[in-house]
Amino acid sequence: MRFNTKTIHAGLAPDPSTGAIMTPIFQTSTYVQNAPGDHKGYEYGRTQNPTRDALQKNLAALENGKYALCYSTGLGAIDAVIKTLNPGDEVLSTNDLYGGTYRLFVKVFEKYGIKFSFINMSNASEVEQHITSKTKLLWVETPTNPMMNIIDIAAISEIGKKHHVLVCVDNTFASPYLQNPLDLGADLVMHSLTKYISGHSDVVMGALITSNEKLHEELKFIQNATGATPGPQDCFLVLRGIKTLHVRMQRHCENGAAVAHFLTAHPAIDKVYWCGLTSHPNHEIAKKQMRDFGGMISFTFKNDTMETALAFLKKIELFALAESLGGVESLVGHPASMTHASIPREERLKNGLTDALIRLSVGIEDIEDLLEDLQQALKN
Repeated sequence: MRFNTKTIHAGLAPDPSTGAIMTPIFQTSTYVQNAPGDHKGYEYGRTQNPTRDALQKNLAALENGKYALCYSTGLGAIDAVIKTLNPGDEVLSTNDLYGGTYRLFVKVFEKYGIKFSFINMSNASEVEQHITSKTKLLWVETPTNPMMNIIDIAAISEIGKKHHVLVCVDNTFASPYLQNPLDLGADLVMHSLTKYISGHSDVVMGALITSNEKLHEELKFIQNATGATPGPQDCFLVLRGIKTLHVRMQRHCENGAAVAHFLTAHPAIDKVYWCGLTSHPNHEIAKKQMRDFGGMISFTFKNDTMETALAFLKKIELFALAESLGGVESLVGHPASMTHASIPREERLKNGLTDALIRLSVGIEDIEDLLEDLQQALKN
């Protein structure tokens, strides 16, 4: 089954009791048993739910994995991964990543004796030198948030296997439409389903996908034991969103390319961060591991000041100023004060995340309208 067909059919079947083509919302907290332990595979809503099961099967198919688990948020999924570790273990993470991930690592888990090191993973050959006998996890974002760096998943996965270190890839910015890390050797894929996969800015949810049965069972235990599970209504909405993932992503990519090239040519713009540009330092790796380049773009101004950024944000109209990304509507964000405010300023600046950096999530509107909006906001 090919990808476009998977989005609509994988893991799904008409409801056997009614023939309903859409997966029903099983809005129940518990299930009646014939006798203690004699049930139809469902005991309690936190542990299992048929609507969630259908979504998990669909997600596993989209990432070419065997197993998927859904969580109430993307951070809930990341939290579950770190809970597989023990005090004294070390995690190597990319130095450019979502501020919420950084906050969870440093502010929550470091006090339990887990060490986190943030390194530049753009050159995979330099990652190996940071691995020690205590390293248990390589945490990868690609494209990264918000600098759009590209990390070679196959090369990092090879290093992980060599040293018996787990490799988890946050695939949120690409979505399974553009990139499948498990096929490139990763052990685990994480998604904020809130973003492209759901795609309509109306759900908050996360997921983990793997083909490793032992890892799946450990994560499933944590999912049930800690209870960070999504409700059936949200699972239904994500399933509905997935059915148009392929057509939405096509338009996100088309519009993203047009916006990136527009910004590159504009006299007020200094740098444009988008992996589809041939000037991107890891463009060739992006071409190798991605099917297209997506709709996430960051940029800076030649007049690189906070005042310039704020003036632009006041003028922009169609691009809504809001956190999050991946919805059908175009969004604009100021990472330094919004999504990445939890990262210390000196750390942000080391990675190129200046106070004036702007991040765009290019939606699926008519491209002419988006370009006109950018043009009027950049005027003068």
